[in-house]
Amino acid sequence: MREFGYQRALDVPGAVALLGSDPDARVLGGGTNLVDLMKTGVERPGLLIDVRELPLDRIEVTDDGGLRIGATVTNSDLAADPEVRRRYPALAEAVLAGASGQLRNMATVGGNLLQRTRCGYFADLSKPCNKRDPGSGCPAVGGEHHNHAILGATEHCVAVHPSDMGVALAAFDAVISYETAAGTGELPLADFYLSVGSTPHLETALPSGALITGITLPPAPVAAHSRYRKVRERASYAFAIGSIAAALDVQDGVVREVRLAFGAVASRPWRAREAERALTSGPATAEAFAAAADAELAAAQTLPDNGYKVTLMRNLVVALLTELTEEATR
Repeated sequence: MREFGYQRALDVPGAVALLGSDPDARVLGGGTNLVDLMKTGVERPGLLIDVRELPLDRIEVTDDGGLRIGATVTNSDLAADPEVRRRYPALAEAVLAGASGQLRNMATVGGNLLQRTRCGYFADLSKPCNKRDPGSGCPAVGGEHHNHAILGATEHCVAVHPSDMGVALAAFDAVISYETAAGTGELPLADFYLSVGSTPHLETALPSGALITGITLPPAPVAAHSRYRKVRERASYAFAIGSIAAALDVQDGVVREVRLAFGAVASRPWRAREAERALTSGPATAEAFAAAADAELAAAQTLPDNGYKVTLMRNLVVALLTELTEEATR
């Protein structure tokens, strides 16, 4: 591990100033991902800026009925918040599915957004990796890739984003707030994560020196009727091999509104807009749900060992939307 400096920021302007003072500075929230990567040498910060004392640890209802979530809110506090559970239950379920209780107590909302892939080649300094060492290659394409991407990937990188929380946020049109030395800014989550292209080492659209300050969820009545479903290789704490956040409004057997986002299938939480378009104003039936899933997954590009994810995601869509439909008719 590289020797590094440590400073605790007490206010947002101070944290931003510290970020601008060292190009190798990194923000330290819970450290549940960053510290592990420092131990292996993947991350080598010259300065750690501890932001846990910043006044960004509140969850507030906005004037229009949405939610504002501070960047240092812990995952445990997010999942337990009554307004989150009432207005966006899929978000609470996603957070609870995402880690052990000990990790949730430490991990922060801002850090969750910025966590790195768990691809074994990325974490192994003895192996090439375009995400870690641009231009060195992606050994996962011809190697171990059973839990890698089927949507939006390229030959330059087939890693998936590991966040559960991010999948629910994608379904609900979350907006990321940040601050830089030049002022404040916002990024819709849909624009926050960059496409892989030929530059997988460039992961987000955050400006240089930006500090995430919070997440805003716009009001979405349909979100009150939402669920998160995760499939993993063991029942205990593990990353998803496929997941889905879904919200559904059904009236008289017709889909009035639907939100769908997939996890563990792409380099970012994947909003299933083709499926949403196929479902809206159509029948709320298992056949329609399957057809919508097929429309979304038509763009899938599989590798020899991850083609099972197409069937898995199709089954998840049908199962969860059927469950939500049955709840709506009780």
